[in-house]
Amino acid sequence: MLPRGWIAQEPVKPRDHSRLMVVDRVGGRIIHDRFYNLPKYLTTKDTLVFNDTKVWPARLMGRKETGGRVEVLLLRPAGGGWEYAGRETGKAGHVRFGGGLEGTIIDKDLIKFNVNNDVFMRLINRIGYTPIPHYIKLPTGWNEDRLRRSYQTVYARNAGSAAAPTAGLHFTHRLLRRLDDMGVDREFVTLHVGLGTFAPVRAERIQDHVMHSEFFRIDQETRYKIQTAKNAGKRIIVVGTTGVRVLETWARAGKTEGETDIFIYPGYKFKLVDALITNFHLPKSTLLMLVCAFAGRELILKAYQEAIRKEYRFYSFGDAMLIV
Repeated sequence: MLPRGWIAQEPVKPRDHSRLMVVDRVGGRIIHDRFYNLPKYLTTKDTLVFNDTKVWPARLMGRKETGGRVEVLLLRPAGGGWEYAGRETGKAGHVRFGGGLEGTIIDKDLIKFNVNNDVFMRLINRIGYTPIPHYIKLPTGWNEDRLRRSYQTVYARNAGSAAAPTAGLHFTHRLLRRLDDMGVDREFVTLHVGLGTFAPVRAERIQDHVMHSEFFRIDQETRYKIQTAKNAGKRIIVVGTTGVRVLETWARAGKTEGETDIFIYPGYKFKLVDALITNFHLPKSTLLMLVCAFAGRELILKAYQEAIRKEYRFYSFGDAMLIV
């Protein structure tokens, strides 16, 4: 783990003023810049692919009938209820969350609620809290409204993530308009980010690691546009490792919707992705292994050492890297 001073606790303002490290994976050259200068490195022959998932307020606080406090983080629909990760949930039982929302813990992984889905979503947006990674301790003065605005991409539209696809946090509407004016294509896929994204690899052999699965979708029109661009020799530049997992799942297995547990680590041969925008990731994480697979372990270690020397900001609210 990095010293706390290097771990960004809030985004820069404006968010496209974060730093940008540009890494040439062929020549090994490293350039230091700002994210608002991203258009300098793109052309009309590029297609940017974004993950349009939306972080939702899936963290709920409640009380059991005994009076004990309960914290539940909803992960995904399952078995007529929701899979969850929880604190102090204990044995099966009834929980009141406020606002009229009540739940029944069926077992250590499943909870069911007392309202239909439409009412449930309205209540969640009113009483729920945005989940954030454990390494972020929000500065004094932050509230839920500010967190919902900050820990969300400006193009998010499909609710379902327990964590943000953080490479996209650097984009502003103004920067996206500049890219549109340049003629850079924009395409969107969806992958709902789960808690497994933060899980370190503990297996002695990388291939023995059991990868978490996450829901994804890539629609027919998007597939057609990306494949057409690829066939025309355009670069496919993916914003974030989650988008990479979507494209490579589709390219490898022909699968276009459902659960993916693709694990990309050094030795993997990429089929669609030509360039990558990403943040600086946790040690031993599957995200870092994907980046090493894409650019080479030695080059990425060199880039991270350079980032530390130049005092880049790390992790979710941190600075960005463009690998070309």
